[in-house]
Amino acid sequence: MTAWVALLRGVNVGGITIRSADLGEVFRDLGFESVRTVLASGNVTFETDAAPSGRAPVKAAIEKALRERFGYDAWILLVTEDELLAAIEAFPFDDTDAGRQPWVIFCLDEATRDELTQAAASLDSAVDPVEAGPGVVYWNPAKGSTTDTPFAKLLARSAFKPRTTNRNLRTLRKLVG
Repeated sequence: MTAWVALLRGVNVGGITIRSADLGEVFRDLGFESVRTVLASGNVTFETDAAPSGRAPVKAAIEKALRERFGYDAWILLVTEDELLAAIEAFPFDDTDAGRQPWVIFCLDEATRDELTQAAASLDSAVDPVEAGPGVVYWNPAKGSTTDTPFAKLLARSAFKPRTTNRNLRTLRKLVG
């Protein structure tokens, strides 16, 4: 069995409201085991016999089920628990700094990750500390600035919405805890 984490994009924001119980039911109906929803921001842990190389059909089945059940254009990013742990452990900034927000941006592919980190290279690293990680981009802006910085505006572009989803490092730790 492989332990997976599904990170749903845009759930319980912008008019798409999904109760955790209903979300968990979708995953159980798909035959997944050990289903657990975490917080109300679209995080689901589960197990299935699909190996990491079989990610695409698992992702497609989940997105289809979400579309059918909740009537929205569902998009998820699917990572193994091991990949999530690697991303958490590699966080390059001081995540204990109370004045900062430790974000992990999950990317659909390496090209997206590289595009974001290359764009960030021209930004002020004191305002937008950004580094590439394993399938992710790490970002550590000052608290209260996560919608105002140049990198925040880059992330908000419509081109990145179907290719990324972000989570606070604290949320990620709850997913594996």
